[in-house]
Amino acid sequence: MMNILLAAFLLMSCTLERSEMLGIHNNKLSPCPSNPNCVCSDSHDEKHYIEPYRLKVEPHQGWEALKEVISSLPRTRIISVSSHYLHTEARSRIFRFVDDLEFQLRPQQRIIAVRSAARLGYYDFGVNRSRIEEIRHKLRIREVLQSAVESQ
Repeated sequence: MMNILLAAFLLMSCTLERSEMLGIHNNKLSPCPSNPNCVCSDSHDEKHYIEPYRLKVEPHQGWEALKEVISSLPRTRIISVSSHYLHTEARSRIFRFVDDLEFQLRPQQRIIAVRSAARLGYYDFGVNRSRIEEIRHKLRIREVLQSAVESQ
């Protein structure tokens, strides 16, 4: 029994460590690892690629709306924020696994680049992609982002 508890503790402590892959590198969000538990709008491969958020409003308005939407999500907290970068952590409901969500405002392009990755494990059953799309949906309801038709 003690071995099981120790293994569970070690597993959970791994989810507490922030990835070294976080942040902006060469003016882009970090690339996804080969695991399928990550999506990124800066990715060049189809498996990891997800569309960035294309702004319909002024960039600073979109950035403020994004922070409001993130703050309203359950089990999600803002870790760091600047005028162009936002890092948040989202925890799963049952096992409390941590996913890192990153956003980079690119005002000249009128987009918000997005990245969401699980800290632990190999496969996430599409959770990271779904979360980014849920945030996109909430921003579209607020008329912050272009519709799917407008962004084509």
